[in-house]
Amino acid sequence: MKREVRLLKGKALASLTLSFEHFNRPWNLGRGDAVLILLDHSFEMLLKAAILHRGGRIREPREKNTIGFDACVRRALSTPDIQFLTNEQALVLQAINGLRDAAQHHLVDLSEAQLYLHAQGGVTLFRDLLAAVFKEKLTDLLPERVLPISTRAITDPMVMFDEELDEVRQLLAPGSRRKAEAHAKLRGLAIVDGAIRGELLQPGESDLRHLATKVQAGGRLDQIFHGIASVKFVTDGSGPNVSLRITKNDGVPVTIVPEGTPGSSVVAVRRVDELGFYNLGRDDLAKKVGLTTNKTSAAIRVLGLKEDPDCYKEFKIGAVRHQRYSQEAITRVKALLASKTPDEVWQEYREALAKH
Repeated sequence: MKREVRLLKGKALASLTLSFEHFNRPWNLGRGDAVLILLDHSFEMLLKAAILHRGGRIREPREKNTIGFDACVRRALSTPDIQFLTNEQALVLQAINGLRDAAQHHLVDLSEAQLYLHAQGGVTLFRDLLAAVFKEKLTDLLPERVLPISTRAITDPMVMFDEELDEVRQLLAPGSRRKAEAHAKLRGLAIVDGAIRGELLQPGESDLRHLATKVQAGGRLDQIFHGIASVKFVTDGSGPNVSLRITKNDGVPVTIVPEGTPGSSVVAVRRVDELGFYNLGRDDLAKKVGLTTNKTSAAIRVLGLKEDPDCYKEFKIGAVRHQRYSQEAITRVKALLASKTPDEVWQEYREALAKH
C-alpha cells in the first residue's frame, strides 16, 4: 500500500472514530453537527485513499488542490478500473454530504432517530468499502465501543420519518411560535430527500415555507418527500454487526446524472417517465378544473405552481419549450376553488400583478 493511501485511510479511520465518539457522548453540546462533519470528512478521506489504491488520481493536472467530494463519488462510481461504489451507496454519501453542508454553514436539526440512521448507515458503508477495496475488517481496526449506540432501536426507518414529520406539524401548530425550529427540522428532511433525487439542495426560506404549508395541510410523507418514499432503508444483524443500507423500491431506477448538470449531484432516483407524470398542458388543466384558460393561469400564479416541482416542469424538445403540469396541480387548484371563487382568485391575481 502506498504511503499516501495509508495516511489518507488513517485519517478516514480517525474521523470515523471521532464521529462515533461524539455520537456516544452523554451530552448534546454541538453533538449532531460534530457527528455529521466528522462522518463526512471520514468518507472523503476514504474515497481518496480508495481511488489512489485502485490506480486513479485525486488531483487534476497542474492543480494544487485535490478533487472535491462530488468528484470523488463520481470517479468511484463510474471510472473504469477504479469503480467500487454502487448507485445506492452513492445515495448514502450524498445524504451525509448534504447534511454536513447544512451543519457547517447554517442550521439543521435532526431527531435522535434520524442522526442514528445516518451514523449507522455510515458505519455500514465504511465497513463495506473497507472490505471491498482494502480487504480489511473494520472490527479489526476499531474497538466495538466506538460504534454508534442508541437507546432507541429503529425497527422501521420510514416510521421514523413519519414521526419526524408529525413533530414538524406540532411545531407549526397555531400559536406555537416555533417556526424556526420547524424549518431546521424540515431542512434536514429536505436535504435527504434532495440527495436521493439527485439535487444539490440547500433549501432556502421560500422552499421551507412551501414545505411547511404542505405539512400544515396534512400532506403525507410520500406526498411531500418523493425521494425518501422511493427508497427502502434495510436493517439486519445486531450489536456491532448491525447493518443499515439504502435500496431502491421496485420499478424506480437510480441513474447517474451527466457531469455538469446544473444543480445536480452524481446519482438520482428518477421517475421512469417524467412526461407521463407531467401529462397536462395549461389548457388540459383548465378543462380538468372547469376554469377558463385565463383564470387557470391566474390560479397557477396565485398558488405558485410553477415553483413547485410536484406540479410543474418545463421540457425542451428540440427548439420548443413545453410547460407541463402534473395531476397534483389539479388537486391544488380544486383545493383553492373550495375556499375562493374564480372571481376572487382572478382579483388576487390582478392585485399581485399591480404590485409588480
